[in-house]
Amino acid sequence: MEDPNNPKNFKEINEKLTAFASILEKFGLDIITKMGQTNLKIKMLTDKVDELSKATIDVKALLPQLTNVIENQKILEAELDLIRTLIQRSNISFRAREAETETVERDMSATDRKQSIIDEFNHLATYLDENDDHQTVISQLEKIKGDILDFTGGHRILYEIGQFNKKINGLETLPGEIKQDLKEKINFWINKLSVKG
Repeated sequence: MEDPNNPKNFKEINEKLTAFASILEKFGLDIITKMGQTNLKIKMLTDKVDELSKATIDVKALLPQLTNVIENQKILEAELDLIRTLIQRSNISFRAREAETETVERDMSATDRKQSIIDEFNHLATYLDENDDHQTVISQLEKIKGDILDFTGGHRILYEIGQFNKKINGLETLPGEIKQDLKEKINFWINKLSVKG
């Protein structure tokens, strides 16, 4: 067995203890460094958790305000719809007022054509007072019918004139009551035509 009092052994033990102390010191420093880093990370994570917690609280606090904003938005949209409707109605009434104030140029030739047809009807009524030739009456009614078709493009009295022509087509002369009936029809047709533009 070696003698511990031997300076050579003592030196070796001392070197081994120094190396061991150095290893322990290095190990301790590593542990301290790692613990410091861990503490720093824990502190950073704690700060982030605190920030997240505050943000969560802020978001929860915003929920009632957000609800108010949504409700106010719905009210605002309803008000905007009402305003849009009122504007559209006012535009329609404004256009209607504009249309009322606008002067419409009348086509005088149309008025002249209508008056010409009315004159033809009146001439036929006068003819019936003195004559009873059914062919002249038929041809006169056909001419008036063509003029009305050109003037109106189609009118209910055209059918009625055609029916009356069929009624008198087979007669030799016009009896008094048919003349009277035709004169009443002529007044009726003139009134109908006057209503047209």
